[in-house]
Amino acid sequence: MTQFYDARGNIYGVILPRALREAGVDLPANAAECASSRQAWSEAAVRLCCDWPEGQRPANSKSHRSDGLLIGPFQISPPFDVLIVNTDGTLAERSGNGLTIFSQALTEQGLLPEEGALLRVHHDKGDPVETSVKPAEVDEVKGFWLDLGQPGFGPFSVGAQNVESVDLNGREVSHVQPLAQLDPAWRHSQFVRIGNPHCVTLLGDKTALPTYERMRESPLNEDLTRIAYAMPTGTGQPCPAGINLQWAARESEQRIVARVFERGEGPTASSGTSASAVASAAWRVGWVAAGAVHVVMPGGTAPILLEEANGQLLRVSLFGTAHQIA
Repeated sequence: MTQFYDARGNIYGVILPRALREAGVDLPANAAECASSRQAWSEAAVRLCCDWPEGQRPANSKSHRSDGLLIGPFQISPPFDVLIVNTDGTLAERSGNGLTIFSQALTEQGLLPEEGALLRVHHDKGDPVETSVKPAEVDEVKGFWLDLGQPGFGPFSVGAQNVESVDLNGREVSHVQPLAQLDPAWRHSQFVRIGNPHCVTLLGDKTALPTYERMRESPLNEDLTRIAYAMPTGTGQPCPAGINLQWAARESEQRIVARVFERGEGPTASSGTSASAVASAAWRVGWVAAGAVHVVMPGGTAPILLEEANGQLLRVSLFGTAHQIA
């Protein structure tokens, strides 16, 4: 019923709306109605599709067998509507790896045209977020380019509150007090919106990056959950709607190393929109130039394309590939 896919270590389940209804989940008829009523059905969908079968959870694994659930498509021709459900039952506005996986599922179903299509992510925080996807090949690897559009920068773009502006090598960034209290090296952050909100903490040395394992352990896991998650799970500070957290360090020319703690999910091996936010933040502070940028995460390396004109970042594109797993 649920098919699982891996994109750079990010695992999502994919299921058709019809299959969820047949399994007893009271899912409305269209994606917009599903998004507005998600509190009535999302937890049941996560239990059904993302929980480990009884007695099958491997030792030291995460509490769910996937990083989220993709519900769709709701139609058999483009544009394709989809819901991205986090394992806490909330809805995400966008997921680069998730939409890469969804594109692969559409391809296997024979629905994705060769020229690509428009994907519409419905959620309960505003209008649907649209992403253009096109089949492509990079370094002899078949996958998809996702057009994530023009990023926004600064506290206003993500609805951050009570943050100070500070200087980083002549560039204005933000000082997020809850992060700086956890580690003095985490004192420079750049807010980025790429359909969903991100806070990229910029580090002078990659040894200051938190490890994936450390982010899963107490007390750091609880501390980061309070910052990243919206109320009532988190504090909603500095962002009432929650914020995806990243840490980034420049490794070499056009190459950034990053770690990710996602709102609604926690530490993840990789994230497509997080990688895109990291590349955008690195451009903003002068670490990288426009063009091809590679963001290295524990789950894999994400190729990003930054398009610039007249000193503005106009477009961010993400290349991804996915494969089905047992």
